[in-house]
Amino acid sequence: MKQPATWVMIVSVLALAAGCRVGEMDVRPASNLPARFIESGSALAEEARAPDQGLEWWKVFRDAELDARMARVLEANHDLRLAGARWEEARAAAGLARTPLHPKLDGAAQTGRSRLSGESLNGRQIRQAGQPLENNLFHAGVDASWEIDVFGAVRWGAEAASADWEVAEEHRRDVQIQVLAETGLAWVDYGAATRLSKLARDHARVHESTLALASDRRRAGVGTELDEARAQAQWHSTQARIPELEEQARRAWHRLAVLEGRPASATEPSEPLSPTLAQTELRVPIGLPSELLQRRPDVRKAERELAAATARAGLARTEWFPRFYLTGAAGLESVEASDFLDGGSRFWSLGPSIRWPILHAGRIRRHVEIQDARRGQAWIRYEQAIAKALEDVETALVGFGREQERNHMLREAGKAAALASRLASDRYEAGVTGFQDVLEAQRVDLEAQAGVVESDQTLAKHLIRLYKALGGGWSPVSTAASHGAKGSNGLPLDLPSDPQ
Repeated sequence: MKQPATWVMIVSVLALAAGCRVGEMDVRPASNLPARFIESGSALAEEARAPDQGLEWWKVFRDAELDARMARVLEANHDLRLAGARWEEARAAAGLARTPLHPKLDGAAQTGRSRLSGESLNGRQIRQAGQPLENNLFHAGVDASWEIDVFGAVRWGAEAASADWEVAEEHRRDVQIQVLAETGLAWVDYGAATRLSKLARDHARVHESTLALASDRRRAGVGTELDEARAQAQWHSTQARIPELEEQARRAWHRLAVLEGRPASATEPSEPLSPTLAQTELRVPIGLPSELLQRRPDVRKAERELAAATARAGLARTEWFPRFYLTGAAGLESVEASDFLDGGSRFWSLGPSIRWPILHAGRIRRHVEIQDARRGQAWIRYEQAIAKALEDVETALVGFGREQERNHMLREAGKAAALASRLASDRYEAGVTGFQDVLEAQRVDLEAQAGVVESDQTLAKHLIRLYKALGGGWSPVSTAASHGAKGSNGLPLDLPSDPQ
């Protein structure tokens, strides 16, 4: 009667000891981040509000076709589908790593007939006892085992697998940000090339009219052959730009098709299609550098990789200590079918076991050193990810702010160039100025209009890169809009400490 009580006491002590584990490491350091972004003082950026990760950022372009394309990308993009499949794999692996925390129970049944050699030692003894050499065997039972995780080996492994799952989740979010941003950039490139090719055609028609006027004036004796040759050269020069711009538009269109998970030749480009580019002043809520750690999937991915490396370093240290198991078996076994269900056919066994590495020629020590080194590498990558995130935001802010200033000046220059071109044409027809002034004014007008389109393209791309740098989405607010504060909805992090 005392033995069952003894076993219960042993199992209870081991179960209580399972609450302790070796390899605990501090994973909550203070981050040395700046209080604000350098470029946050710009009138184009609003620091008070944090970005809204739930916003579909491409809505700022107010383009229904772009909205439809983004929906197709989210559904069919190959990179996103691959990231999703890897997430499914990591989720299954995390579930598998947790299964050793629970007892294992296996059932088995067996029946058969066997004969011993009559000349073997056992066979001779059986013959001398007058027993038959041929026998039946009927067996059915269950085997149970459970590792009592005293020093945390199983829990460290489960934590590492769970961190790997979270790494896969952050990777999927990062891929989504990258793919959507790349789609936006390709769409902007397509729109700009389309607008520029249309602009070149319009100016080619103007230059053709100018050439016709120069030819008429030469035949009338009031113009020169030189004026006609110059007009012809400018006309051909403008036409020569059209094929290059059409090639750029086609290339961007093919890229869009691939991003949507379709062959590049799946559809013909729409004609003419010109997405609305960012032309209005926006105040972009950028939040604080400390909030960036919660929004950027690449930073969160690096932090989860560090958490996984920390767990594996803890797991390596548990190899120094014993591992405890509780095993048992029970069932029925008989050589006669008629006796199989009798009480005498019962068997059972129960008892703990221990496995403790004694001499492994330094293998465990080297394994610990390897995992510590990998944890140190993960820490460096985490710091690197933070530095890269801050760089991306500062670069995107300065690019977006300066390009808005440049865009405003180019639009004013375009208005002046268009007026100068009209005045030069009028003065030439009135005989007040020379033909060279007309050609020069038309050239400046074309360059000014093209400059505005290219600046619109650059400004829109800076806007998209700012979205990427901020880690997902943000809510654009007009200059006159209310600037109420709104917090980030990023997930909380357990930040690892410097292993040094």
